[in-house]
Amino acid sequence: MSSAITLPAEYGYVLFAASTTFFVNTLHGVLTSKARKAAGIKYPTSYASAEVAEKDHNAYLFNCAQRAHNNFTENLTPFLGALLISGLKYPTQAAMLGFTWSAARVLFAVGYTTKGPSGRMVGSIAGSLVDIMLKVTAAYTALGYAMNW
Repeated sequence: MSSAITLPAEYGYVLFAASTTFFVNTLHGVLTSKARKAAGIKYPTSYASAEVAEKDHNAYLFNCAQRAHNNFTENLTPFLGALLISGLKYPTQAAMLGFTWSAARVLFAVGYTTKGPSGRMVGSIAGSLVDIMLKVTAAYTALGYAMNW
């Protein structure tokens, strides 16, 4: 049996929240490029070696910027899935959580690239809490569609 899904009128806010991640990704690219240049790490090298990073603070911060960017891309797909699914039933709440997640990821990026791993904690905690809420809401929404609630 098939069913049609009608998008809520507020679903545009969900899409707007999703689009903020494009700019967060660009920020990561800028921060990583800036750190790469300061460290003098040439392409295609992805990370400074542990020996170089131990001796050169700029190389260490480049590694932090790379790791922050990689962490963002690792978490982006599950976040977007949870956001888009949650928004089918709870568009306003999902959008607010989406905007909050993007803001938390900016804090994560700036903190990690300037202070190292300890600088990422505020953004990490906030982003993780939002992520959990979105995933639970997405699972509940999906179950509702599966069970025809």
